[in-house]
Amino acid sequence: MSVFEIFSQYGDALLSGLFESLKLAAIVWSVGLAVGTLCGILGAKFPKLFGYPLAGTAFVLSGVPVLVFLFWLHYPMQAMLNVVIDPFITASVTLAIVNVFAVSEIVRGVLRDFPDQYIVAAQVCGITKVKTITHIQLPLILRQILPGLLTTQVAMLQATLFASLISVDEIFRTAQRINASIYKPVEIYTSLGVLFLAVCLPLNGVALWLRSKYTRDLSER
Repeated sequence: MSVFEIFSQYGDALLSGLFESLKLAAIVWSVGLAVGTLCGILGAKFPKLFGYPLAGTAFVLSGVPVLVFLFWLHYPMQAMLNVVIDPFITASVTLAIVNVFAVSEIVRGVLRDFPDQYIVAAQVCGITKVKTITHIQLPLILRQILPGLLTTQVAMLQATLFASLISVDEIFRTAQRINASIYKPVEIYTSLGVLFLAVCLPLNGVALWLRSKYTRDLSER
């Protein structure tokens, strides 16, 4: 059985699983970008109150495999609290937490390293504070931040595969179920790879293009 035959016979099931993965990723992206950006701004503005705790927590999380963190929140934590939570919710919360701290570190780092000379030059030229933010700071910051954010979000999409291990019916679990019935692992997981390439490669391409076109060393004079 070829990859083409896998798609022709099980395409609907694989696409359904991909939709579940994208739905999970959409939640993780939304929460991570919104809350992570806010945390990054607060961390840069108030380093002692928010910045150091955020950096410390991000450092600790970076040493914990996502799979271990996911299992811990799904099994021991729920057993300790004597609750049963839908696996989709557990996966969403786990990956969103990881994404929040990843995004916050990217945002905090760019804001922290933003050169003061741009602001000083704007003040010397008599540009108002609002115009300085909207016409100088914000465009430069977005140029620096977008490639890293996009690459991180692609990584979070790929991390949704771990959700299958706590019984979320995303694409990897769907592929496992198909493989259990026909046992064609090479063809099935190649099909899975093709689907992920179709989604992730364009996003990675955009990230590389943004990085090459817009990212600059802002410390240059």
